[in-house]
Amino acid sequence: MKKMAALPSADWQWENAVAGAAAGLATVTFSHPLDVVRTRFQVYDGRITNVPAYRNTPHALYAIARSEGFRGLYAGFYPAVLGSTISWGLYFFFYSKAKQRYLRNREELSPGLHLASAAEAGALVCFCTNPLWLVKTRLQLQTPNQIRPYTGFHDALRTIIKEEGWRALYKGLMPGLFMQVTHGAIQFTAYEEFRKFLVSSKAQENENTLATAADLLDSVDYATLGASSKLAAILTTYPFQVVRSRLQQRPSTTGVPRYIDSWHVVKETARFEGVRGFYRGITPNMLKNVPAASVTFIVYENVLNLLKLSRREY
Repeated sequence: MKKMAALPSADWQWENAVAGAAAGLATVTFSHPLDVVRTRFQVYDGRITNVPAYRNTPHALYAIARSEGFRGLYAGFYPAVLGSTISWGLYFFFYSKAKQRYLRNREELSPGLHLASAAEAGALVCFCTNPLWLVKTRLQLQTPNQIRPYTGFHDALRTIIKEEGWRALYKGLMPGLFMQVTHGAIQFTAYEEFRKFLVSSKAQENENTLATAADLLDSVDYATLGASSKLAAILTTYPFQVVRSRLQQRPSTTGVPRYIDSWHVVKETARFEGVRGFYRGITPNMLKNVPAASVTFIVYENVLNLLKLSRREY
């Protein structure tokens, strides 16, 4: 009996990490072609010729498939899988640890503490994974006419370090950090608050105030929660993604980068493209991330519940 009573307060960090990693892998596999399209739209400013011009998302998918084949649609897939799996695994792990730390002398967390937990997790993940996202961006922007193309992930990593130095692996870190912290904080705060409201409403309907979220919510509920929270985060933080992608482009053959720093990107984008420039590629981004968020949270919640059930039976 004592063992069973202790279960609700048991540490679930490793289960959160495994569930998060599984969710990230499922998400990136499902949505990667849209990620390639989004990246190419983000860096296209109408003034460069090394990135093809696409009319819209369907045209981009068709053009890439026709000229580059399956390999083009899945360019940068390896660092994307690696980065997403590591990111989600670490994110859920750090987020869970932060929540448990803030819960020590409290019955429940306030929205502000959910925000702090998510922001803390996002910052830590960003520092760990920026080199992977830079390599992914570089590979996704390669076209058949690329001069001295990277042959793959490891070649890209070696070439970047050799030609640009290890500091180049952290290009786009600042906008990435702002994006990761604010995006994750907004998404998870919205998710937790929406989830709490939905659980409370369903518990009142069923007249069972002791029921847990696992008892009351199904996959449709998790999909709705994931999509709603993701939408709120995307609309708020998307310009950071555009700035980061533009900073992470490969330098010219002479070694000169197109942009010096984040402020240079902001000034040039605002000058030549206006507000619209900061939202280039948002359509494929929405198509990629809103359904993907649903998949992520369905997988995460169900894997986590399965792992917890297995521990109880053990």
